[in-house]
Amino acid sequence: MSQSTLNRLLTQAVGVFLGIGIAVWLLRGFGLITFIPGGLILILFLGAIVLGVIAYAQKTWWRF
Repeated sequence: MSQSTLNRLLTQAVGVFLGIGIAVWLLRGFGLITFIPGGLILILFLGAIVLGVIAYAQKTWWRF
């Protein structure tokens, strides 16, 4: 797998995690899905942040 393919996949994963996290957070805030715990939303946001840092590091530092 080339570097650009891996970086594209990581960037797409960041978008998916952020999108799902924001959607769940808004729906929970409106009271439509109250059964989802806040910890799950926190894990989604933290996962997006971690994947974003990995994608940035892979793009700038890991040039193999």
